Amino acid sequence: MQLTNDTVERIIQEVLARDILAGLPGARDSRAPASAGSSGTDPRLVPVGVSNRHLHLSRADLEALFGPGAALHRMKAMKQPGQFAAEETVTLKGPKGSLAKVRVLGPVRPETQVEISIADGFALGIAPPLRMSGQLEDTPGIEIIGPRGRVCKERGVIVAQRHIHMPPDIAARLGLRNGQVVDVEAIGERGGILHAVAIRAVEASALELHIDVEEANALCLRNGDTVRILTP
Repeated sequence: MQLTNDTVERIIQEVLARDILAGLPGARDSRAPASAGSSGTDPRLVPVGVSNRHLHLSRADLEALFGPGAALHRMKAMKQPGQFAAEETVTLKGPKGSLAKVRVLGPVRPETQVEISIADGFALGIAPPLRMSGQLEDTPGIEIIGPRGRVCKERGVIVAQRHIHMPPDIAARLGLRNGQVVDVEAIGERGGILHAVAIRAVEASALELHIDVEEANALCLRNGDTVRILTP
């Protein structure tokens, strides 16, 4: 096949455009997706995980909602080791309204924790604080309705603070420590800076930024997109 000058110029322009795009934070090459934080890649690049409303149940509450001896049935593995989305769902009922088909995540925990968005709080008629997972002091309660029963929790509802799960070796490379707060940059048509992103540098972690649906929509981010940590 004979190549015309116009064809050659078009090919060159396409190659240049692809190479420029590949160098931008947040760009993904579908032919060979890199693992953020691995050898030869920028450890500041972090994949995004968008979290919808969900809850973690204690053993006692699981059995109260789904029956004695109930167990969670694994539907899909989560990126964080050992965690999974279960087939089981519940209804959350607040003073103002209800939210149906809220997914349970496993495994069971010592205490039930419900994670919703700010807009979900408006719909339910409650105002949960912004908290890290496990920080349940002075949080509002909720009624949880399952197929075999219901429980009324006096506390346990939070809006999850955005955070990055990070293996300790990557944290060390970046000079970061567990509990530190950083800024994160998203590139794109609605890109911006996310402030006050907490670092969770613990063993058995997979590198991932966790944000809720509202935060993701504000920046047009989806699962698997890439953002950059702005190191201090």
